[in-house]
Amino acid sequence: MNDLKQSIEVHTLGLTKVFENASNTIELFKDLDLVIRKGERIAIVGSSGAGKSTLLNILGTLERPTSGKVFYGGADVFSRGERDLANFRNRNIGFVFQFHCLMPEFNAVENVMMPGLIAGLAGSEVRERACELLDRLGLSQRLKHRVGELSGGEQQRVAVARALLLKPRLFLADEPSGNLDGRTGRSLHELLVSLNESDGLTMVIVTHNQELASMMHRVLRLKDARLKDERGGAAESLSLSL
Repeated sequence: MNDLKQSIEVHTLGLTKVFENASNTIELFKDLDLVIRKGERIAIVGSSGAGKSTLLNILGTLERPTSGKVFYGGADVFSRGERDLANFRNRNIGFVFQFHCLMPEFNAVENVMMPGLIAGLAGSEVRERACELLDRLGLSQRLKHRVGELSGGEQQRVAVARALLLKPRLFLADEPSGNLDGRTGRSLHELLVSLNESDGLTMVIVTHNQELASMMHRVLRLKDARLKDERGGAAESLSLSL
C-alpha cells in the first residue's frame, strides 16, 4: 500500500461542484473519486457545459469545490489559506489554456520568466531556465519577439514553456490546440506527449480533439455528473487512508 500511495500525484475524494442562482441549481459533478498517478497523462472529454474546465480548475486550485477534497501527496490542498494556496499553485502546477494568456507587452523570454519572478527567484537563474526551455521547444530564434510577432503555435509553445518553468508536479491544459490549425495542433500534441515521456510529466488535458485524446494513457468522459473511463468502465478510484 505504501508503494501505491507513493505512485499517486493527485487524489480526489467526494469532489462535488454545484452552482446555484435564483431560479435553479446546477450540479456539474458529484462525489468524484479520482486517482492521478505520477507520470500519467489523462484526457478529460465530454460535451460543452459538462463541467470539464471547472473540474480542471479545481484540480489546479483555481476554484474550490462545493464539497470534497483534493490531495497532493496526501495533504488536502484546500486546507491552505488563500495566500499559501496561491504560492502552492505557482510552484507546483503548470497551466496552458486554449487562449495562451500571454502578456503582449513582454517578449517570449519575459513571459516564460513570470512564474519564477513571482516566486522570488533570482532573475539571472530564471532567465537561464526560460531560455533553456524555449530552446528545447524550438524557439531559440524567437526569444525577444513579443507575443504579436509570434504565430499561434509559437505562442502556445511559449505558454507551455511558462507552465514548465518551475518544474510542476502537475501540468494542466484546457483545449490547448483548440485555437490552432490541424498541422500546428498535431505538432503541439506530439510535443506534449514527448514532454510526458522524456520528463515523466504528469498531465491532465481537457480536449474535444479525438486525436489528442487517443494519445493519452486514459480518457475520462464527464457525463451526467460522473466520470467514466472510455476504455474500461468507471474512472479509477482508490480507498486510501490519507
